[in-house]
Amino acid sequence: MTADEQHQQLLAKLEPFGQQHVLQFWEELSPGERDELADQVAALDLALIDALHRGEVDQPDWGELSRRAEPPAVVRLAEQVGGSVSESHAAAARQRGEQALAAGEVGVLLTAGGQGSRLGFDLPKSMYPIGPISQASLLEIHVAKVRALAKRYGKAIPLYLMTSPATHADTVRFIEENQRFGLAESDLFVFCQGTMPAVDIQSGKLLLGKKHRLFQSPDGHGGTVAALAASGALEDMRRRGIQSLFYLQVDNPLVPIGDPELLGYHLLAESELTSVAVAKQTPEDKLGVFAKIDGQMHVIEYSDLPDEIAELRDAHGELKIWAGSIAVHVFATKLFERVQTQADSLPQHIARKLVPHLGPSGTLVSPTEPNALKFEKFIFDLLPKATNPVVVELAEEACFGPLKNAPGAEKDTAEYVQQMMLAQHRRWLEAAGARLAPGVKVEISPSFALDAVGVAERIEPGQTFETSQFLSGD
Repeated sequence: MTADEQHQQLLAKLEPFGQQHVLQFWEELSPGERDELADQVAALDLALIDALHRGEVDQPDWGELSRRAEPPAVVRLAEQVGGSVSESHAAAARQRGEQALAAGEVGVLLTAGGQGSRLGFDLPKSMYPIGPISQASLLEIHVAKVRALAKRYGKAIPLYLMTSPATHADTVRFIEENQRFGLAESDLFVFCQGTMPAVDIQSGKLLLGKKHRLFQSPDGHGGTVAALAASGALEDMRRRGIQSLFYLQVDNPLVPIGDPELLGYHLLAESELTSVAVAKQTPEDKLGVFAKIDGQMHVIEYSDLPDEIAELRDAHGELKIWAGSIAVHVFATKLFERVQTQADSLPQHIARKLVPHLGPSGTLVSPTEPNALKFEKFIFDLLPKATNPVVVELAEEACFGPLKNAPGAEKDTAEYVQQMMLAQHRRWLEAAGARLAPGVKVEISPSFALDAVGVAERIEPGQTFETSQFLSGD
């Protein structure tokens, strides 16, 4: 195909939607740049983008829906949050989860599409050295947990790692340079999520990031649904007999990956989607919340929850809508299989953002106010489509220490997360009868012990730690 033919073909797609300005620098582009732009245009669903800008795609009115919201029924783990789960029920859940792990029916789905720019870190966030003593990266810690879990139950546990276009190349290189952190090649499946373009708020025009490239951003963690199928990851799960996927995001090193009790509640309930909640401490906590609306389970984003609803209290003075979502879930793989056939399985969320872009003259325009609409999907929007959704409450200190903020913020900084990790490891050691001298810091690698049970198996009661150290089993 000649350059003129290629240009005419692209115009035929763009002109019906008034988007032909995308080709305004065509004559200045090299053949390779033209091909790149052509590929991007070919992948666009211009009818959907136009409908989203025009407001012709139904969007939930969360302000109104939240007024009908009720707190969900929650499994509250007795030993963690003073819940009412009996020990016999907890034991049955642990046993069922362990059966699934030992049968090789569990995989791990880890999303790692974010950059570390908010942290002042110029690489993917997954590469951030978060280990308080070891300086192990977030990704290394998660992989070590997967390996330790596989070793405990004597079965390989595949890790499905989703990157974004912004993080993919660096992440793959990092993995290769570190020999997959000891994970077998057959047990690591890396794939990349899709993207969505941004459009001008007023005109709906697509924005250019470069003369040969649209401004595009990752399509949200809801993009996992399509990416699993497109990448072949779902087929890999079928081949391996994976029935449950433990889902988490890379910025949270405290997640108890593959926790058998959590898996057990999911399996015993024959649930297609089980989610972890922590109790919100204040109405202002920036957590989406689980809620029942008209009989269906949903997550309402904190930005969509009106202040007057967030502040509601029950008869005991506790927050009415209290169950905060921490982006930790267990999915039945059959749920992903089923929604692949449903074009509208996840709604688009629209956000107003500041987006630098090229102006008509080819110079960079840096707006000072939101100028663009971005579109993304959220994976928790599968909740209403899932059979028997379950919410399990865990104590925040046991599962939620996300790395999100640069130094100086009140919480979720590197120092904050490291303190949470060290506090958790101290609790494990003291529960096993160890004594730590004042001020001593002990970091525990998952290769040494995966949890408090593992620590108790590795140390002697009364063992004393006089100096700060990193305990590793490798």
